[in-house]
Amino acid sequence: MLMGPQNLPENIRRVQERIKLAAAESARSVDSVTLLAVCKSQPAALVREASRAGLADFGESYVQEALGKIEALRELALTWHFIGKIQANKTRDIAENFAWVHSIDRLRIAERLAAQRPFHAPALNVCLQVNLGAEAAKGGLAPAEVPALAAQLSALPRLRLRGLMCIPPAEADGAAQRRRFAELAQLLARLNAAGAHLDTLSMGMSADLEAAICEGATIVRVGTALFGARP
Repeated sequence: MLMGPQNLPENIRRVQERIKLAAAESARSVDSVTLLAVCKSQPAALVREASRAGLADFGESYVQEALGKIEALRELALTWHFIGKIQANKTRDIAENFAWVHSIDRLRIAERLAAQRPFHAPALNVCLQVNLGAEAAKGGLAPAEVPALAAQLSALPRLRLRGLMCIPPAEADGAAQRRRFAELAQLLARLNAAGAHLDTLSMGMSADLEAAICEGATIVRVGTALFGARP
């Protein structure tokens, strides 16, 4: 069910409070965590209301839907993140309209994004998607594949490799959630120890953002807790 604008400020307040408490628990500044509002299937009017309530970062998974919202809200100072599966025939639209891409898992896609990023635009911030649970239905690299692709991406123009993203298997237990997120944090640390300069862990959603923040998440991708279930 779509949420009305009247629900949104309270939902945002609750999520921000969850982030604040989780950051405090892990002795981190709340400012070290970005709330990325996942607005796929939500109308532009609701995104506008979220912006009025103080949110600035918005995530989309479907290119055509996103382009309509980006155009409708172009006068707002919003940062758009692409978080879905990337089709090769959509890379130009992504390269031209988004500031971040979280879901790269193939060199070919990265090469297309680099070639199609406008020269006048700042470098496109990108993350490698890692498949922590070896789930066939989900995209992402196996952890062992990450170092090689990270090195290849670092050599591409107009892309800035920022870090790693994951959508781990659903876990009801908080300790199990934390173990999954710790895997991604440890992989990032190994890359940095080998000479990378990465600063982003895009992990944690509505049901598990606390566990992700406790393990170092810098971006949490939250949809349902803000906007309600998608229609």
